[in-house]
Amino acid sequence: MVRQKIIVARDLIKCHPLIPELATEFYFTSKGMGVFRFSAALIECSESELNDVKQLCIQAYKNAWHLPRSTASALFIFPKTHAGKESTLPMAVLTQELFQHADRCMRHEDVSKKIMLAGLNRTLDEWLCD
Repeated sequence: MVRQKIIVARDLIKCHPLIPELATEFYFTSKGMGVFRFSAALIECSESELNDVKQLCIQAYKNAWHLPRSTASALFIFPKTHAGKESTLPMAVLTQELFQHADRCMRHEDVSKKIMLAGLNRTLDEWLCD
């Protein structure tokens, strides 16, 4: 379902009348990536699924700029310090959402915090961290 909504947002952006930055923000970031952001910390996805979503995102950014799919993707992936657009990609969204989810779990003295601390301690033991 998430992938389908990203595809719809990617295709919706093709014929936009806006400047590319606004089209990306309005049509894709809010609609396509918004669905991914909502479910990112809750639904487990494989590396291949993340790569698939990444490719859909890059296609959407190319659509916003009215570029053919054969255009190099580096422009949208590279950070601004390296002359790129530093576009929002799934791994960054997933990382941000996981940190926010962990932060919400740790805010209150309740079962969520105990479960989170137990998981963190188990991870420390598994990876032999002191």
